[in-house]
Amino acid sequence: MALLEIDGIGLSFGGLRAVDNVSLYVNQAEVVSLIGPNGAGKTTIFNILTGIYKIDTGKILFEDKPIHNQIPQDIVKAGIARTFQNIRLFRNMRVIENVLVGSHITAHYGLLETIFRTSRFKQAETENTVNAVHLLKDVGLLNRLHDYAANLPYGEQRKLEIARALATGARLILLDEPAAGMNPQESAELLRFVLSLRDKGYTILMIEHDMNVVMNISDRIYVLDYGKVISQGLPSQVANDPKVIEAYLGSAPNAQNK
Repeated sequence: MALLEIDGIGLSFGGLRAVDNVSLYVNQAEVVSLIGPNGAGKTTIFNILTGIYKIDTGKILFEDKPIHNQIPQDIVKAGIARTFQNIRLFRNMRVIENVLVGSHITAHYGLLETIFRTSRFKQAETENTVNAVHLLKDVGLLNRLHDYAANLPYGEQRKLEIARALATGARLILLDEPAAGMNPQESAELLRFVLSLRDKGYTILMIEHDMNVVMNISDRIYVLDYGKVISQGLPSQVANDPKVIEAYLGSAPNAQNK
């Protein structure tokens, strides 16, 4: 059974068919990439998966339960979290505080318990802090625990944003162009980092324009063009698909050298 299954979804904005009968699946502990030219519908699909847009047709199952057209909070609680192309950290908060923000979506205490700092509140906050420290260790940011997010190098800010997503308890992480703005060294480090998350059992669905990252990190790839899936398969299959070369990769020699 696939962790995530998208079955024939469609979405129109006025007369524009932004997503047209798209189907895909993501298995547990896979890295699946969604690529295509600008305007192909990639980010629209992420916005559908996270409850920002509602679909006109089709269905979406996560862990075999329907999640399409639910509100964002319920989708996060179900186990899906995302990052953004433009990093959205709380820059004037410390690293550990950014991670703790992610954990509060699943808080098991109410407003009054927070105000009066009940034993239930204190226990939950202690557990969240311990979990945050473990996550920061996992992503290699334990030594940055008390630094302000604004003071982290760009690559470490990306890691922190992913750690915050993991703190929600997510089992599926949607990465929106994680290598955007990175130099080759940072991209290589990101590649190793995402693969390490997969090895820990996390599942990744990723939008990415850096073909070196895509071809070296993906278990499978889906290619979108004008809101439709035009190709899918292993990186080697997609890179040599004439439809992909024409729509996105440019030319066969370049595609084969990726």
